[in-house]
Amino acid sequence: MNETCIKCGAVLDKDDIGAHKKLVDRGAQSYMCVKCLARHFDVTEQKIREKIAEFRAQGCLLFK
Repeated sequence: MNETCIKCGAVLDKDDIGAHKKLVDRGAQSYMCVKCLARHFDVTEQKIREKIAEFRAQGCLLFK
């Protein structure tokens, strides 16, 4: 079963789930998509994607 966003119902990919765990709650079992995370933090989707790229470059295991 595919995970879906708790706000909008969009199907999530590994980056959505990783971003939610990294930015909201590492132990979360339900997640927001990047679009809803951006709204939640009042930033652009691009900013969230930039952070994902930074975390991946740092070797964060949530973004392998």
